[in-house]
Amino acid sequence: MVVGAVCRRTRRSAWVRRLGRSADRGMTTSEYAVGTIAACAFAAVLYKVVNSGPVMSAMQSMIEGALDAKF
Repeated sequence: MVVGAVCRRTRRSAWVRRLGRSADRGMTTSEYAVGTIAACAFAAVLYKVVNSGPVMSAMQSMIEGALDAKF
């Protein structure tokens, strides 16, 4: 009786693993594509923000202040 229950449980877990693997096929490529597009969009927005006038002048004054610091 115990052996039969273990055998059924093993078959069921193997079936669930097979089902899980087949359900995920083809998803990794689309996930990488969406992730790449999102990363590129974020990089473009960050580039625009960093190259804007107010941010550039703030960064420049911060760097000049750090270089002119008295030790």
